[in-house]
Amino acid sequence: MLKKITAVYFSPTGGTRKAALFLAQGMAEEVCELDLSFPKITEYQFQSGDCVLFAAPVWGGRVPAYEVERIRACCGNGAVAVTAAVYGGRAYEDALLELNDCVAAQGFRVAASAALLAEHSIYHPAAAGRPDEQDRVQLGEFAAAILKKLAEAPDRAAEVPGDRPYRQWSQLPVVPAVSDNCVRCGLCAKKCPTAAIPGEDPAKTLSDKCILCMRCVSVCPQKARALPAPIMAAMEQKLSPFKEMRRENELFL
Repeated sequence: MLKKITAVYFSPTGGTRKAALFLAQGMAEEVCELDLSFPKITEYQFQSGDCVLFAAPVWGGRVPAYEVERIRACCGNGAVAVTAAVYGGRAYEDALLELNDCVAAQGFRVAASAALLAEHSIYHPAAAGRPDEQDRVQLGEFAAAILKKLAEAPDRAAEVPGDRPYRQWSQLPVVPAVSDNCVRCGLCAKKCPTAAIPGEDPAKTLSDKCILCMRCVSVCPQKARALPAPIMAAMEQKLSPFKEMRRENELFL
């Protein structure tokens, strides 16, 4: 095992972080975490002897633009990278290729990649409960295979599916609605990655800043935030075919 690995991720509702840590914990004795969800961008310098795991949620077959921007603050300086695109059971399309391109552009050597499952952040029946114990065991096996690759051929780049130019995707023109259950505790405002919720009026959401990451919905203790019912109905219609489907994690070396 490696002595240390740094897990760099954007995980608004927790699924991407959980999947990333399952993989990272199988690779190193010590796992350091770098959460990219904080609004302030800081420059992070890595060294050639470091190993860094980049994990990104998949939105519409792409890496969130928010995470792409923050990865640009990470300087690889020749460090080895492992990448993981984490998706909610539908498809990951160009996301893993885009993540690899983004990480390589920052001076990292991408040696291994994975497409991992996590419960869908909007339609929870899709990939419900993932990553689960079965995933944890499999990601331990992935970790062993990655370590073997790093020992034998660390400079051979991983080849992953996807197309350039990346597929077009645009965010739904909607923000979470707030019900009368809101007690204005302000937790959503504190946790919002883009400061789209005013601290002085947490019942509001600024549509020009909201990236629909669903963190405010997931952290609200009163369950006072949710997408409008018509949007949820449309999401259910689109994603319900994947509810009973168990997709498998994939490893690319």
